[in-house]
Amino acid sequence: MSIRDAIRDVLPEVIALRHDLHAHPELGYDEVRTAGQVTAALTTANIEQRTGIAKTGIVGYLPSTQGASRTVALRADMDALPILEETNLPYASQTPGKMHACGHDGHTSILVGTARVLAQMPERPQNVIFLFQPAEEGGAGGMLMRDEGALSGKLIGTKADAVYGLHGHPNHDVGHVSTRVGPLMASAAEFKIIVHGKGAHAAYPHLGVDPIVAASHIVVALQSVASRNVDPLDSVVVTIGIFEGGVAHNVIPETVRLRGTMRTLLDATYATARERVESLVRHTAEAFGARAEVIWGDNPYPVTVNHPEATERFRSVARQAIGTDYVHEEPHPSMGGEDFSYYGAVAPACFYFLGVRPRGEHSYPNLHSPRFDFNDDAIATGIELMVELALRG
Repeated sequence: MSIRDAIRDVLPEVIALRHDLHAHPELGYDEVRTAGQVTAALTTANIEQRTGIAKTGIVGYLPSTQGASRTVALRADMDALPILEETNLPYASQTPGKMHACGHDGHTSILVGTARVLAQMPERPQNVIFLFQPAEEGGAGGMLMRDEGALSGKLIGTKADAVYGLHGHPNHDVGHVSTRVGPLMASAAEFKIIVHGKGAHAAYPHLGVDPIVAASHIVVALQSVASRNVDPLDSVVVTIGIFEGGVAHNVIPETVRLRGTMRTLLDATYATARERVESLVRHTAEAFGARAEVIWGDNPYPVTVNHPEATERFRSVARQAIGTDYVHEEPHPSMGGEDFSYYGAVAPACFYFLGVRPRGEHSYPNLHSPRFDFNDDAIATGIELMVELALRG
């Protein structure tokens, strides 16, 4: 039986699994039901596994049939996002305020399908590790998986010689993939800013210190990090996504809270941008008579860097599997963050984008949109590439 015949056999069940996962989304480190579905599928396929890795993660292992020493790791993330779904699909989220808006239901289903196809193959020239990872969306589940030895061979199987991962991409057509050597996705650091003022009646602002005014100027000032502190040919993004303050329309509050992210592609740029964020926040607040502090998140995601050898192996495998016309060079890094980056510190790594936009369509709902849904038509290509990478990657 050919690989494509095997994929056709499992595809209906894999699609059904994705719809089930989509209907029952779970946030980072709460993926108990999701992990249970994965565990059941691996058990049915007689694949050895370890559960409870990085709290809710799973590591599966399928040895070579030829006694080979080389081991390839394949990764999928499992968590959803705290977003209210607006797709109106028959399998839409049954949990209000949570949905698979980044396609991790598709990633997980693809890797389950990959495991099932590989388990049926009489000849496997390489060992395979399956990484089902929790908490990609800000929880640094990849770091915990790495630190707990998911790629080391200490938990199960043998040490990984290469690791591959994919992400559905709404700007690429179904059947197409893209990647690049070097930085593919940015580092991502979360931060909180607390602006301390002095409360007062709205009619008497001169008797207080308005933290809302100070915070507003901080938001504007932070945009100068990119426009005036970093080489225009380099990249940095500073975004404030949450602005909270006040309890009544006629009261100047004591404090305002901001939350945001900073994204860069180079370590030196990260250091410069971090210093400028802290300085701008502190001095802007002081200029308005307020006081402000910056609190950085514990685990800033590193830059996702594709190893030259692993990336060339991916390209070679993909060109042979789906055709040269469907394998593209990603022209620029994305400023999105990915904790797949942690795996690259252990083994040569390649992360690639899998097209999910329907053929003939000019646009598709973007990632993290309440209207996004991973396209089922992309699943077969995802499984085929992961299977081929397990055999030859």
